[in-house]
Amino acid sequence: MTVFSSVDAHIDALVPEWLTLPEVAERLGLDITRIRPLIKEGQLLAVRRGENKALMVPADFIGDGAITKGLSGTLTVLKDDGFSDEEALEWLFTEDPTLPGTPARALRENRGTEVKRRAQALAV
Repeated sequence: MTVFSSVDAHIDALVPEWLTLPEVAERLGLDITRIRPLIKEGQLLAVRRGENKALMVPADFIGDGAITKGLSGTLTVLKDDGFSDEEALEWLFTEDPTLPGTPARALRENRGTEVKRRAQALAV
Protein backbone atom coordinates (compact mmCIF):
# COMPACT_ATOMS: atom_id res chain seq x y z
CA MET A 1 0.00 0.00 0.00
CA THR A 2 1.28 3.42 -0.80
CA VAL A 3 1.61 5.76 2.11
CA PHE A 4 0.91 9.05 0.39
CA SER A 5 -2.24 8.57 -1.70
CA SER A 6 -5.08 11.08 -1.63
CA VAL A 7 -8.57 10.09 -0.61
CA ASP A 8 -11.62 10.89 -2.73
CA ALA A 9 -14.87 12.44 -1.48
CA HIS A 10 -16.75 9.11 -1.41
CA ILE A 11 -14.24 7.45 0.92
CA ASP A 12 -13.81 10.64 2.93
CA ALA A 13 -17.56 10.54 3.62
CA LEU A 14 -17.40 6.91 4.81
CA VAL A 15 -14.83 7.60 7.54
CA PRO A 16 -16.55 9.29 10.51
CA GLU A 17 -13.47 10.96 12.04
CA TRP A 18 -9.87 11.62 10.99
CA LEU A 19 -6.76 12.29 13.05
CA THR A 20 -3.63 14.18 12.08
CA LEU A 21 -0.31 12.46 12.76
CA PRO A 22 0.35 14.62 15.86
CA GLU A 23 -3.08 13.60 17.21
CA VAL A 24 -2.27 9.93 16.53
CA ALA A 25 1.04 10.31 18.36
CA GLU A 26 -0.71 11.91 21.33
CA ARG A 27 -3.38 9.20 21.54
CA LEU A 28 -0.75 6.46 21.33
CA GLY A 29 1.59 8.20 23.80
CA LEU A 30 4.40 8.14 21.25
CA ASP A 31 6.78 10.69 19.84
CA ILE A 32 5.59 12.06 16.49
CA THR A 33 8.68 10.59 14.81
CA ARG A 34 7.38 7.05 15.54
CA ILE A 35 4.15 7.47 13.56
CA ARG A 36 5.47 7.46 9.98
CA PRO A 37 7.40 4.22 10.56
CA LEU A 38 4.17 2.61 11.84
CA ILE A 39 2.52 3.64 8.57
CA LYS A 40 5.40 2.38 6.44
CA GLU A 41 5.42 -0.93 8.35
CA GLY A 42 1.71 -1.41 7.56
CA GLN A 43 0.52 -1.17 11.16
CA LEU A 44 -1.49 1.96 10.31
CA LEU A 45 -3.01 3.36 7.14
CA ALA A 46 -2.75 7.08 6.39
CA VAL A 47 -3.90 9.05 3.37
CA ARG A 48 -3.61 12.65 2.30
CA ARG A 49 -6.79 14.65 2.63
CA GLY A 50 -8.10 18.14 3.09
CA GLU A 51 -7.11 21.42 1.55
CA ASN A 52 -3.46 21.14 2.56
CA LYS A 53 -3.27 17.39 1.78
CA ALA A 54 -2.14 16.51 5.31
CA LEU A 55 -1.54 12.86 6.15
CA MET A 56 -4.43 11.61 8.26
CA VAL A 57 -5.47 8.35 9.91
CA PRO A 58 -9.05 7.22 10.59
CA ALA A 59 -9.77 7.72 14.30
CA ASP A 60 -11.30 4.23 14.46
CA PHE A 61 -7.80 2.82 14.00
CA ILE A 62 -6.72 4.13 17.43
CA GLY A 63 -8.34 3.09 20.69
CA ASP A 64 -7.39 3.01 24.36
CA GLY A 65 -3.84 4.20 23.75
CA ALA A 66 -3.11 1.52 21.16
CA ILE A 67 -3.62 0.67 17.51
CA THR A 68 -6.87 -1.25 17.12
CA LYS A 69 -6.19 -4.95 17.62
CA GLY A 70 -6.22 -6.89 14.36
CA LEU A 71 -5.81 -3.83 12.14
CA SER A 72 -2.26 -4.52 10.94
CA GLY A 73 -3.09 -8.14 10.06
CA THR A 74 -6.18 -7.05 8.18
CA LEU A 75 -4.21 -4.38 6.29
CA THR A 76 -1.63 -7.03 5.34
CA VAL A 77 -4.35 -9.35 4.01
CA LEU A 78 -5.93 -6.53 2.00
CA LYS A 79 -2.54 -5.50 0.59
CA ASP A 80 -1.83 -9.12 -0.36
CA ASP A 81 -5.25 -9.17 -2.07
CA GLY A 82 -4.08 -6.23 -4.22
CA PHE A 83 -6.13 -3.52 -2.51
CA SER A 84 -4.97 0.09 -2.80
CA ASP A 85 -5.16 2.33 0.27
CA GLU A 86 -8.43 3.79 -0.98
CA GLU A 87 -9.94 0.36 -1.66
CA ALA A 88 -8.87 -0.83 1.79
CA LEU A 89 -10.48 2.20 3.45
CA GLU A 90 -13.65 1.75 1.42
CA TRP A 91 -13.87 -1.91 2.40
CA LEU A 92 -13.11 -1.23 6.07
CA PHE A 93 -15.75 1.50 6.36
CA THR A 94 -18.55 0.04 4.23
CA GLU A 95 -21.43 -1.67 6.04
CA ASP A 96 -21.31 -5.48 5.87
CA PRO A 97 -24.64 -7.04 6.89
CA THR A 98 -22.90 -10.36 7.61
CA LEU A 99 -20.80 -8.83 10.43
CA PRO A 100 -23.09 -6.70 11.11
CA GLY A 101 -21.67 -3.20 10.80
CA THR A 102 -18.43 -2.17 9.18
CA PRO A 103 -15.21 -4.20 9.33
CA ALA A 104 -13.56 -1.22 11.11
CA ARG A 105 -16.21 -1.32 13.84
CA ALA A 106 -15.88 -5.11 14.12
CA LEU A 107 -12.13 -4.70 14.67
CA ARG A 108 -12.81 -2.16 17.44
CA GLU A 109 -15.21 -4.69 19.00
CA ASN A 110 -12.45 -7.32 19.05
CA ARG A 111 -13.92 -9.38 16.20
CA GLY A 112 -10.73 -9.38 14.16
CA THR A 113 -10.93 -13.06 13.25
CA GLU A 114 -14.26 -12.49 11.48
CA VAL A 115 -12.87 -9.46 9.66
CA LYS A 116 -9.70 -11.24 8.51
CA ARG A 117 -11.74 -14.23 7.35
CA ARG A 118 -13.84 -11.95 5.13
CA ALA A 119 -10.76 -10.14 3.86
CA GLN A 120 -9.12 -13.45 2.95
CA ALA A 121 -12.28 -14.52 1.09
CA LEU A 122 -11.94 -11.46 -1.15
CA ALA A 123 -8.89 -13.02 -2.80
CA VAL A 124 -10.76 -16.16 -3.80
